[in-house]
Amino acid sequence: MPVVERSSARKAQLVAAARHLLETEGVEAVTIRRLGAAVGMRGPSLYKHVPDKSAIEAAVAIEGLTELSEVVRGVPATFTDVSHAYRTWALAHPHLYRLLNKHPVDRSRVPPELEDRAADPLIVATGGDRDLARAAWATINGLIELELARRFPPDTDVDAVYSAAARAFDTARAD
Repeated sequence: MPVVERSSARKAQLVAAARHLLETEGVEAVTIRRLGAAVGMRGPSLYKHVPDKSAIEAAVAIEGLTELSEVVRGVPATFTDVSHAYRTWALAHPHLYRLLNKHPVDRSRVPPELEDRAADPLIVATGGDRDLARAAWATINGLIELELARRFPPDTDVDAVYSAAARAFDTARAD
Protein backbone atom coordinates (compact mmCIF):
# COMPACT_ATOMS: atom_id res chain seq x y z
CA MET A 1 0.00 0.00 0.00
CA PRO A 2 1.46 3.38 -0.96
CA VAL A 3 2.38 5.72 1.88
CA VAL A 4 -0.06 8.38 0.60
CA GLU A 5 -3.03 6.02 0.93
CA ARG A 6 -2.00 4.96 4.44
CA SER A 7 -1.46 8.56 5.42
CA SER A 8 -4.85 9.58 3.97
CA ALA A 9 -6.55 6.74 5.81
CA ARG A 10 -4.79 7.70 9.03
CA LYS A 11 -5.72 11.35 8.54
CA ALA A 12 -9.36 10.30 8.10
CA GLN A 13 -9.09 8.36 11.38
CA LEU A 14 -7.64 11.41 13.10
CA VAL A 15 -10.40 13.65 11.79
CA ALA A 16 -13.05 11.15 12.91
CA ALA A 17 -11.43 10.90 16.35
CA ALA A 18 -11.22 14.70 16.60
CA ARG A 19 -14.87 15.01 15.61
CA HIS A 20 -15.85 12.47 18.26
CA LEU A 21 -13.83 14.22 20.98
CA LEU A 22 -15.21 17.59 19.92
CA GLU A 23 -18.83 16.45 19.80
CA THR A 24 -18.68 14.63 23.13
CA GLU A 25 -16.35 16.81 25.21
CA GLY A 26 -15.75 20.13 23.44
CA VAL A 27 -12.87 21.77 21.62
CA GLU A 28 -10.53 21.69 24.63
CA ALA A 29 -10.61 17.87 24.53
CA VAL A 30 -9.07 17.82 21.06
CA THR A 31 -5.41 17.55 21.97
CA ILE A 32 -2.60 15.80 20.16
CA ARG A 33 -2.19 13.41 23.09
CA ARG A 34 -5.91 12.52 23.14
CA LEU A 35 -6.04 12.13 19.37
CA GLY A 36 -3.02 9.84 19.41
CA ALA A 37 -4.59 7.71 22.15
CA ALA A 38 -7.87 7.54 20.23
CA VAL A 39 -6.18 6.08 17.13
CA GLY A 40 -3.56 3.98 18.93
CA MET A 41 -0.56 6.21 18.28
CA ARG A 42 1.79 8.28 20.36
CA GLY A 43 0.86 11.95 20.04
CA PRO A 44 4.01 13.14 18.23
CA SER A 45 3.58 10.41 15.60
CA LEU A 46 0.48 12.22 14.34
CA TYR A 47 2.72 14.75 12.64
CA LYS A 48 3.68 12.07 10.11
CA HIS A 49 0.08 12.29 8.85
CA VAL A 50 -0.91 15.92 9.39
CA PRO A 51 1.19 19.09 9.53
CA ASP A 52 -0.34 20.36 12.76
CA LYS A 53 -3.38 20.31 15.02
CA SER A 54 -4.97 23.19 13.16
CA ALA A 55 -5.12 21.03 10.01
CA ILE A 56 -7.23 18.51 11.90
CA GLU A 57 -9.47 21.24 13.29
CA ALA A 58 -9.84 22.70 9.79
CA ALA A 59 -10.86 19.29 8.41
CA VAL A 60 -13.47 18.91 11.17
CA ALA A 61 -14.71 22.45 10.48
CA ILE A 62 -15.01 21.65 6.76
CA GLU A 63 -17.09 18.57 7.64
CA GLY A 64 -19.32 20.68 9.86
CA LEU A 65 -19.74 23.47 7.33
CA THR A 66 -20.52 20.90 4.64
CA GLU A 67 -23.21 19.35 6.85
CA LEU A 68 -24.65 22.73 7.73
CA SER A 69 -24.79 23.78 4.07
CA GLU A 70 -26.65 20.54 3.29
CA VAL A 71 -29.11 21.20 6.12
CA VAL A 72 -29.99 24.68 4.86
CA ARG A 73 -30.03 23.73 1.18
CA GLY A 74 -33.61 23.58 -0.02
CA VAL A 75 -35.00 25.29 3.08
CA PRO A 76 -37.56 27.94 2.13
CA ALA A 77 -35.69 31.24 1.91
CA THR A 78 -37.29 32.98 4.85
CA PHE A 79 -35.59 34.18 8.01
CA THR A 80 -37.90 31.91 10.02
CA ASP A 81 -37.09 28.75 8.08
CA VAL A 82 -33.37 29.41 7.71
CA SER A 83 -32.96 30.33 11.38
CA HIS A 84 -34.90 27.22 12.37
CA ALA A 85 -32.58 25.04 10.26
CA TYR A 86 -29.43 26.67 11.67
CA ARG A 87 -30.80 26.47 15.21
CA THR A 88 -31.83 22.82 14.94
CA TRP A 89 -28.42 21.83 13.60
CA ALA A 90 -26.56 23.94 16.20
CA LEU A 91 -28.49 22.48 19.11
CA ALA A 92 -27.74 18.97 17.85
CA HIS A 93 -24.01 19.80 17.40
CA PRO A 94 -23.22 22.55 19.93
CA HIS A 95 -19.45 22.01 20.12
CA LEU A 96 -19.08 21.77 16.36
CA TYR A 97 -21.27 24.84 15.93
CA ARG A 98 -19.03 26.75 18.33
CA LEU A 99 -15.92 25.56 16.49
CA LEU A 100 -17.39 27.04 13.32
CA ASN A 101 -18.53 30.30 14.86
CA LYS A 102 -16.30 31.16 17.80
CA HIS A 103 -12.90 30.43 16.32
CA PRO A 104 -11.07 32.25 13.53
CA VAL A 105 -11.59 30.68 10.13
CA ASP A 106 -8.45 29.83 8.18
CA ARG A 107 -10.08 30.50 4.84
CA SER A 108 -7.02 29.19 3.00
CA ARG A 109 -8.07 25.70 4.14
CA VAL A 110 -11.79 26.03 3.42
CA PRO A 111 -13.10 25.60 -0.13
CA PRO A 112 -14.38 29.09 -1.07
CA GLU A 113 -17.73 27.85 -2.34
CA LEU A 114 -18.45 26.08 0.95
CA GLU A 115 -19.08 29.22 3.00
CA ASP A 116 -21.12 30.61 0.12
CA ARG A 117 -23.33 27.50 0.06
CA ALA A 118 -24.02 27.82 3.78
CA ALA A 119 -24.79 31.54 3.41
CA ASP A 120 -26.90 31.42 0.24
CA PRO A 121 -30.27 30.78 1.93
CA LEU A 122 -29.84 33.86 4.13
CA ILE A 123 -28.74 35.96 1.17
CA VAL A 124 -31.88 34.91 -0.69
CA ALA A 125 -34.03 35.42 2.43
CA THR A 126 -32.76 39.00 2.71
CA GLY A 127 -33.44 39.80 -0.94
CA GLY A 128 -29.79 39.57 -1.96
CA ASP A 129 -28.71 42.26 0.49
CA ARG A 130 -25.40 40.85 1.77
CA ASP A 131 -25.18 43.35 4.63
CA LEU A 132 -28.67 42.43 5.79
CA ALA A 133 -27.78 38.73 5.37
CA ARG A 134 -24.71 39.21 7.59
CA ALA A 135 -26.83 41.02 10.16
CA ALA A 136 -29.32 38.15 10.03
CA TRP A 137 -26.52 35.62 10.49
CA ALA A 138 -25.14 37.60 13.43
CA THR A 139 -28.61 37.71 14.98
CA ILE A 140 -29.17 33.99 14.52
CA ASN A 141 -25.70 33.22 15.84
CA GLY A 142 -26.27 35.44 18.87
CA LEU A 143 -29.61 33.82 19.64
CA ILE A 144 -28.12 30.35 19.29
CA GLU A 145 -25.18 31.26 21.54
CA LEU A 146 -27.55 32.63 24.19
CA GLU A 147 -29.61 29.46 23.97
CA LEU A 148 -26.59 27.15 24.16
CA ALA A 149 -25.25 29.08 27.15
CA ARG A 150 -28.69 28.96 28.80
CA ARG A 151 -28.60 32.74 29.14
CA PHE A 152 -32.28 33.38 28.44
CA PRO A 153 -34.32 33.81 31.62
CA PRO A 154 -36.16 30.58 32.51
CA ASP A 155 -39.58 31.93 31.55
CA THR A 156 -38.46 33.03 28.06
CA ASP A 157 -40.35 31.69 25.07
CA VAL A 158 -37.27 31.29 22.87
CA ASP A 159 -39.41 30.50 19.81
CA ALA A 160 -41.13 33.86 20.30
CA VAL A 161 -37.72 35.58 20.38
CA TYR A 162 -36.81 34.00 17.02
CA SER A 163 -40.22 35.06 15.66
CA ALA A 164 -39.60 38.64 16.80
CA ALA A 165 -36.24 38.60 15.01
CA ALA A 166 -37.95 37.26 11.88
CA ARG A 167 -40.50 40.09 11.98
CA ALA A 168 -37.67 42.62 12.31
CA PHE A 169 -35.84 41.17 9.30
CA ASP A 170 -39.02 40.93 7.25
CA THR A 171 -39.61 44.64 7.97
CA ALA A 172 -36.01 45.51 7.10
CA ARG A 173 -36.24 43.60 3.84
CA ALA A 174 -39.47 45.39 2.91
CA ASP A 175 -37.85 48.81 3.38
